[in-house]
Amino acid sequence: MQKLIFHTFREGYGTDQIKKTMTVGELIEYLQQYDEKIPVYLAFDNRYTYGGILKQRFEEDYGDDEECEEEA
Repeated sequence: MQKLIFHTFREGYGTDQIKKTMTVGELIEYLQQYDEKIPVYLAFDNRYTYGGILKQRFEEDYGDDEECEEEA
């Protein structure tokens, strides 16, 4: 069975430390080249550990990191 593996790693302690990331539109466009039934997995630690992507794990954040820290 074909699988799509997304290799990921820690890049920072806050989103402000990430230099570049895809937009939702870019991600949708990229994934359109694959059959919609292919499962997607996250790979960590050079494929030593794995995780799945589930809609319950998404979170919307409407503020920047500094505002969140001040409100806490």
